[in-house]
Amino acid sequence: MSAKVPLSPPQRLPAVARDLLDWYDANARSLPWRAPPGTLAPDPYRVWLSEVMLQQTQVATVRPYFERWTARWPTFAALAAAQDAEVMAAWAGLGYYARARNLLAGARVIAAEHGGELPDTEAVLRTIPGIGDYTAAAIAAIAFGRRAVVVDANVERVVARLFAIQTPLPAAKPLIRAAADRVTPDARAGDFAQAMMDLGSGICTTRSPRCLLCPIRAHCEGFDEGAPELLPVKAAKRARPVRHGTMFWLECDGQVLLRRRPAKGLLGGMLALPTGPWAESPPGLTDAPADIDWRLHDDSVAHGFTHFELICALASGTWRRHPDTLEGEWWPVDGLDSAGLPTVFKKAAEAMRRICG
Repeated sequence: MSAKVPLSPPQRLPAVARDLLDWYDANARSLPWRAPPGTLAPDPYRVWLSEVMLQQTQVATVRPYFERWTARWPTFAALAAAQDAEVMAAWAGLGYYARARNLLAGARVIAAEHGGELPDTEAVLRTIPGIGDYTAAAIAAIAFGRRAVVVDANVERVVARLFAIQTPLPAAKPLIRAAADRVTPDARAGDFAQAMMDLGSGICTTRSPRCLLCPIRAHCEGFDEGAPELLPVKAAKRARPVRHGTMFWLECDGQVLLRRRPAKGLLGGMLALPTGPWAESPPGLTDAPADIDWRLHDDSVAHGFTHFELICALASGTWRRHPDTLEGEWWPVDGLDSAGLPTVFKKAAEAMRRICG
């Protein structure tokens, strides 16, 4: 496909916002972090929290985490005072754990440097840990009613189809943002951003878009051209590399050894089973937590991270000396659900309980 710069007639652009907002007024999703259409902005804390949680995570997954989180830490000040380990445990299962560390760091900056109030401009919002261009725009629009161009994956898809932008991603991103700017209204910018998100989530979906139900179909060049599902054009994906590791299940008197991962890096700050290096070839018993007779099992666990696939062998053993002679924390095997293990380690723990139970 050849590159195409969006050149829709300017006079029809305001109609996109009008038609979309009319649809949103009648069809907006009811979500715990949203205010009803046309009403005053909700609590900025809840907007900030929801936007961070929703990065690369579905609404259905986020909702129970959001409700538990806000019940426990309802304000910036409450979150800023929380212990790192408590926050990481509360986040367990949502993935992309740097988001949790950034939430805590951001709350502390807001409490210490901004009087416990979230800044209301994109420029200042971008100085808060964990807030990038998209999140700053979304918060400015939704929490404070400022005109901001908000482009997430759903909006990207809607706009690429609306303007029939043929340039493949990621090169198309500047074109898509410029096109989104042309349809973003001055008034109700927050409602417009959320309407675009709802449209992309429920109607202008990746596969089999429901064009007959779309409130802006009359303006959509992708629909006019007959194949909106082919947009946006995506560059071919590269195969993710595979890494190998070993997870160690060390028991002592009904307890299993856990270690907290380094604060920086993948799954930083989380409690986890001890593990050796993650390498291009299986590392065997390298960096085992104790010098004992380990049993390597035939079972393994696999997990996909953003940039690689991980396959881990499982090794088990028993520690017969005093627990305090080993670095780490001993947790009751029956109480591991409360340890807040990341998903990959939770998979390993479940497998080991079946094997050793």
